[in-house]
Order: sequence, then structure tokens, then C-alpha cells
Amino acid sequence: MSETETRQDSRPRRALVSIRNLSKSFPGVRALDNCQFELLPGEVHALMGENGAGKSTLMKVLSGVYQKDEGEILIDGQPVEIPDPRSAQALGIGIVHQELNLMNHLSAAQNIFIGREPRRGIFIDERALNRKAAGIFERMHLKLDPRTPVAQLTVAKQQMVEIAKALSFDSRVLIMDEPTAALNNVEIDDLFRIIRQLQSNGVGIVYISHKMDELKQIAGRITIMRDGQYVGTVPAESTPMETIISMMVGRQLDTSPRRPVQRANGELALEVKGLTRGSVIRDVSFTLRKGEVLGLAGLMGAGRTEVARAVFGADPVERGEIRVHGKKVSIRSTQDAVRQGIGYLSEDRKQFGLATGMDVKTNVALASMSRFASLGMFLDDSAIQRTADQYVGQLRIKTPSVHQQVRLLSGGNQQKIVIAKWLLRDCDILFFDEPTRGIDIGAKTEIYKLIDALAADGKAIVMISSELPEILRMSHRVLIMCEGRITGELAAGEATQEKIMQLATQREPVVTE
Repeated sequence: MSETETRQDSRPRRALVSIRNLSKSFPGVRALDNCQFELLPGEVHALMGENGAGKSTLMKVLSGVYQKDEGEILIDGQPVEIPDPRSAQALGIGIVHQELNLMNHLSAAQNIFIGREPRRGIFIDERALNRKAAGIFERMHLKLDPRTPVAQLTVAKQQMVEIAKALSFDSRVLIMDEPTAALNNVEIDDLFRIIRQLQSNGVGIVYISHKMDELKQIAGRITIMRDGQYVGTVPAESTPMETIISMMVGRQLDTSPRRPVQRANGELALEVKGLTRGSVIRDVSFTLRKGEVLGLAGLMGAGRTEVARAVFGADPVERGEIRVHGKKVSIRSTQDAVRQGIGYLSEDRKQFGLATGMDVKTNVALASMSRFASLGMFLDDSAIQRTADQYVGQLRIKTPSVHQQVRLLSGGNQQKIVIAKWLLRDCDILFFDEPTRGIDIGAKTEIYKLIDALAADGKAIVMISSELPEILRMSHRVLIMCEGRITGELAAGEATQEKIMQLATQREPVVTE
């Protein structure tokens, strides 16, 4: 690993952070094994690896959440101990987690300095508080009123507040974990502008992401981890994507775009006509056939998730008609939808798809508990375990056993458990909402194969995704939405990213009198 060079600057510089021969174990698990990492001033250094590779554990050691078992950490060339997060902050190390940790009822400034507010006597000095926050925003070249309640901010702006909070500790090292997971392209550009501004001020940034195209834009170097071990560090600009993927997974993956062959006109599985709910869903109509993957594309706020939730009975609608296998049905609740053979894999799997504190077998059986009940009240636990074991094998879910708590598994394996839950329920119609968000390239490939297999088995699938290459790779047809309306439909053979984006930004003309 080079001690001194990055793409941004080839002059020798002392490393801000050096991690050497670091190891960390948990009961029964060697999470980190002889790892190394280096961060230079003003560098964006990407950290990549499959889920469970050890990226987050390594950064939690650096930020004081975990304590190392072996090895050393050097800051500015000097060995340090980081026993807790407060010690990390004192050393100038800040972290922006993937899940934002803000209080919505407080202002941006109050969130940044919570517990450290400037005071006049016993009272908080709100004017000084807002002035200090405004100073940080000015350093970030960010136009944001520090008095604005966080609840009124977009996800992108909330992320900027998290960054500002980290910088309020005079952070020289900023760890960013999947910072663009919930951002659209415009918001990502804004985040990158902030990152480049921080770079110019000498802040070193550790950037954890699964999005290859982003890393090529923003990172100078990429360090790859696999199975808790350091694999290597490569220059981002000149290293082929295939090489990086091979280093991550230890094998070659087929990442070439796949154009699905248009399915023959199979039986109609789902018909939606005139679905409407205020300005969120506006007269939406579409059809879905057995064996088809229907892509649903659009920018954030276009109404894609809202349509899925309405069909699934999670949200009420004002009007509209739904037919399942040609029969008009009334879906007023999620239970109604499940009875009609409709399953929904939420984009927020942890909140809506899983009981993460429970074990694998319970989660697999969650939507089908009645079939395991005897005498109306006793559950056949051995039958649940046999069924869960079957799906763990079928979907290649990586878990020590079906008794493992779901929260301890990687994102890709959690997603497979949600899929297993709906497969056990034998749903004919499946809505996949952002099925690969936050999971690595290897797990993505497995999810893609699984969706293909389900379609080949005659399942009818709607796939919502913000990643256009994913939509193009998987869909037989693509529906595009903008501001609650369907603005176009493209067959697989004619769909391109440019055409999709054109339709995704096709706002309804404003009528003036």
C-alpha cells in the first residue's frame, strides 16, 4: 500500500490515519484479521467489500465504538488508543452513519450541538447556537437556515446536517457509510460538492459504498476487504471495475448488462385501473403478466413506492380498480392483499420486512404462521425449523443456523429472508421495492438470479429501483413515473437510461389562464 500517493496529489504527505495489523474478534467470530488501512489529508479513500467483509467493524474500531484486540492505530504518525467515541471525537474522527441519527422536532443547529449548547447562565444561547451552526454551513458552502426544523428538510439536507455535526467536533477524519443510499442524482452531485470542499480544507474522508460509478467519480484510492481481511489498495481512476469486483468476491462475476427477452403474452396476473390518491398517485393504470418482471422507474418522490403500497393495501386510495387473475378484488388491508396472493418486499426491510430481534426461522414463517398452528393455538416449532432450513438451503442464506438473530446477518442475507417469507406464503404477485439497496455486488447478483428464477417459475414481479442499470438489466418492460403519474412505457429492447430519465422528468405542463 502506497504511503504517500493519491490521485489528487502526488507529493509526499504524512498519513492522517494508519491502521496496522489490526484484529478484532467476537464470540465465535474473527471479524477482523490482521487488517490495514491508510488515509491521507485531503483524500477520499473508498472502503469496499461484500456485506460481512468487515468494513463497518473496522470503522467502528477507528471511531471508538469497538476496541481492537491486536494491532495499532496511528494518528499523524503517533500511536493512539481509542477506548470510546468521545476519545475518537477528541482526536478529530467523525462518522456519518447510513441510518441518520437526528431529532426531527429540533432545529438543524440544535441537532448539531445537542448536549454542547452555548449558554448564558443556565439558559441556552439560541443566537450563539445558530451563529455557530451558520459558520459551519458557510465552511461547507451550504445554504441552509440553522433554525429550520429537521423534519422539514429533505433526506439530502438531513445528511448535510449529520456532516455538519461531525465537523462541529473539528473533525479532520470523516467516515461516511453509504452516504448516497437514499439520494437522487441531483442530491448526490450536491453531496460530492461538499466532499470536494472538505477535501480542499484537508479533511480526509473514508467513503464506504457499493456503488462503483460513484467511487470512480469521487475516490482517489480504493481499499478492498474480504472475510475480515485486507485484500489490497488500488487507484480508483485506473483500476477496471471487473478487477475491483474480483478482489471483493474472490471470483469473477458476470456484470455485463442483460437484456431480458420479451416474455410471450402470458396470462394477466394483475390489472390496475385509475388508481388515485390525491397528488401522490394520479390515475395510475398498468398490467402485469405471469412470468414478467415489470420495472418501475422514476426519481425520488415520483410515487413508485406509494403505488406498490396502495396495491398491497398498506395505504388507502380514493378510487381505482384492481383485478387479480381477471377477477375484480377489494383490497382494503395488507391481509386482503396477502389472501389474493400479493407480497410486498419493502425498501425498508428492517422496519417493515423483518423482526430483526427474532431468529431466522421465525422471520421465514411470519406471514404463514397459521399453517404451523395446531388446535388453533400451538405452533409446530419443528415444522417451522424444517421449513426454514429448506429455504436457507434453497436461497443460499449465509447463517450459522436458523436460530441466529436476523439483525446479526448481512443486508443481502436479510433480503433473502424477506423473499423466503413471501415464497413460503406462495404469492403469485411480488412487489420488490429497491431489492438491492445497501447490499454488495455479489449479493446483488444472487438476488438478480433469484428474481429471474421466480419469473421463470411464473411469478409476476414488479421491481422498483432507483438504479437505472438494474432496471435495464432485469425488466421485460419499464413503466416510468413522474409526480404521481405514469409518463411512459418502454419495452426492454427500446429502453435506455436517457429515455427513462427524459420520461422521469416529464412534468405536467402548468396551465395558465
